[in-house]
Amino acid sequence: MKKRTDFLYLSEPDMIKAGVLNYKRCIDVEEEVFGLLSKGDYVMGGDNFNSHGIMMKFPKKSPFPNMPLDAPDRRFMAMPAYVGGRFNMAGQKWYGSNIINPRRGLPRSILMVMLNDPDTCEPVALMSANLISSVRTGCVPGVAVRHLANKEAAVCSCIGAGPVSKACFEAIALEAKNLKELVVCDLVLEKAEAFAKEMSDKYGVKARGTTDLEEAVRAGDIVSVAASSVKPITLSNDWLKKGSLLIFSGRGQVDEEYFTSSKIIWDNVKMHEGYFAEHMALPENERFINGIAVQIYRFMYEGKLPPINDGTGLGDVILGSKKGRESADDRICFIAGGMPIWDVAWGTELYENAVKQGLGQKLLLWDEPYLA
Repeated sequence: MKKRTDFLYLSEPDMIKAGVLNYKRCIDVEEEVFGLLSKGDYVMGGDNFNSHGIMMKFPKKSPFPNMPLDAPDRRFMAMPAYVGGRFNMAGQKWYGSNIINPRRGLPRSILMVMLNDPDTCEPVALMSANLISSVRTGCVPGVAVRHLANKEAAVCSCIGAGPVSKACFEAIALEAKNLKELVVCDLVLEKAEAFAKEMSDKYGVKARGTTDLEEAVRAGDIVSVAASSVKPITLSNDWLKKGSLLIFSGRGQVDEEYFTSSKIIWDNVKMHEGYFAEHMALPENERFINGIAVQIYRFMYEGKLPPINDGTGLGDVILGSKKGRESADDRICFIAGGMPIWDVAWGTELYENAVKQGLGQKLLLWDEPYLA
């Protein structure tokens, strides 16, 4: 007789009680997952086990009146993953994004995470995931700062003043032990200044806002790029200091001279190998067009940089199999593309916290399956 199957539903207030906003703990969890990533104890989608996920976009035109149309940040995306080690959990992040949602009093993206037993495939938990995604996105730069930043880094420059950029700074502030100043750059000065004041009050650092991209980048020992794609972010080699750590959590570009004179550390080399192969399969005039990683792929294709399969992942640095920062003068660029392994791992930790605290609601799938 098949056993009863139920699962735990966790609302956003439940997730907050379970510790989703504990950035310090999330950084530790993500550092652990980077190690599993380097060892290969994980699976994501696709035949190469390293697909970020599958995106559903809408057409630019449609004869059907109810069908949504394509627009910036308008999409749905399914992102499955399995994470091994002590987590041993399968799951998926599912989200939709619509840039006009804030006018409706809603977040631009609305996210859920489902966790499943990797053996029986039964649902374990369904949870609100806007905060999971935001915090885990911010904490990846926190791990990067822990292992790659100059220990004397005193100024952090955040490019973008949205929620993701704030999450990145929350984690950076915890790991940059000698941080004294924050510079926030945004197209809207009021947003930059509000971000700067909020973080100055919270972390006790000197902080200011600006709309001058060059000024902000030149100031930073740590430069975190997490801006929206409304306006392209283009940085110049000579803006970036000796010893600086440049973290890309969003789109942007830097000139060729920067990459040929700096060290590149990837979030997941295998994932980027797959992306590189996808670009190579495109017609020549459609290859290597948008994004910071894609720009690097182009330099690799042109022979200006070593091939992607010779690359170094942050997990390799953490485990000591490859080198990260070797001197105080090294300039390092860390590429953070985002992966569902973070959502599944952080979600599993929070699910376990929720069970211990008696949070959430048990929902019945069946007492006995009708079809078995």
